[in-house]
Amino acid sequence: MEILKKQTRFDFLGKRKIALVISSVLMLVSIASLFTKGLNLGIDFTGGTLVEVGYQNAVQIESVRAALQDNGFDDAVVQHFGTPRDVMVRLPGTFSRESVNAAEISSSVMEALRLPFGELLVESSNSAQQQCVLNETTVDCQVQMRRVEFVGPQVGDELANEGGLAMLYALLGILIYVTFRFEWRFAVGSVIALVHDVAITVGTFSLFQLDFSLPVLAAVLAVIGYSLNDTIVVYDRIRENFRKMRKSDIVETMNVAINQTLPRTILTSLTTLLVVVTLLLLGGEVIRGFSLALFIGVIIGTYSSIFVASPAVMMLGISREDMMPVQKEGENIDAQP
Repeated sequence: MEILKKQTRFDFLGKRKIALVISSVLMLVSIASLFTKGLNLGIDFTGGTLVEVGYQNAVQIESVRAALQDNGFDDAVVQHFGTPRDVMVRLPGTFSRESVNAAEISSSVMEALRLPFGELLVESSNSAQQQCVLNETTVDCQVQMRRVEFVGPQVGDELANEGGLAMLYALLGILIYVTFRFEWRFAVGSVIALVHDVAITVGTFSLFQLDFSLPVLAAVLAVIGYSLNDTIVVYDRIRENFRKMRKSDIVETMNVAINQTLPRTILTSLTTLLVVVTLLLLGGEVIRGFSLALFIGVIIGTYSSIFVASPAVMMLGISREDMMPVQKEGENIDAQP
């Protein structure tokens, strides 16, 4: 299971200024995008109705959008869902009035989409394929409804608030744990790395206006745990080296620690990415956002554990004396003759 047969001697901290510039640019772009574009929140957060539709042949998004607009669905968001024959229609919460339920909304959407084909749905059909009447003949519908989801706006707001609180609680718990486990500078450094990872991951979704749903939020929380685990491994080796390498300076001590944990970091990241890429390519559209968030997070988390977490601790003024175990007065009196 060894990736690197020999002990590497890369000068990671020697490149910390370059890494600082790269991280600063990525953070600024992400934050700017979040403030200007915001997140393309899914119906989990905004509330509304989602209808998945399947066509027998490839269809242009413009024609689907035009058919919906002609029937009063001006704010509908239409996009391909996996293949050119599959379409996802998202309707904002404004359509989800108390007097109109999800079934009625989906029926209205399907009627609007079948209108250009001149089809009428046969309600009493027991076939697996939805049957329509065309020119007094019963045929398989050109437009098949695959799935309908409905989330009320109040539920969406609750999910958004609780999701944000969950992330804040996670960061606070990490700060407390690392403070007791190591030292406050390490705690602050780990939180800086985690904020870095979360901001860039979420900022990527904002920059490209990717759908930010509840599974994506779950992936972001998973990234926090993954990144922290990688950072803790590096910090633990740094602490050991501070106590063993008495004649080395801080930069050399940290570089040795990062190089010692590099094989483990590479192995963990590669095996995790192997699974994530498989989900991204073969998992389907339903978990595409989840897989993409994990893919971005694992790469950024691996980078930050090397180029962000350790340099942050050094910039906070860590010294060898801070990591030396405190000797209690009179601790060795019993061992004296």
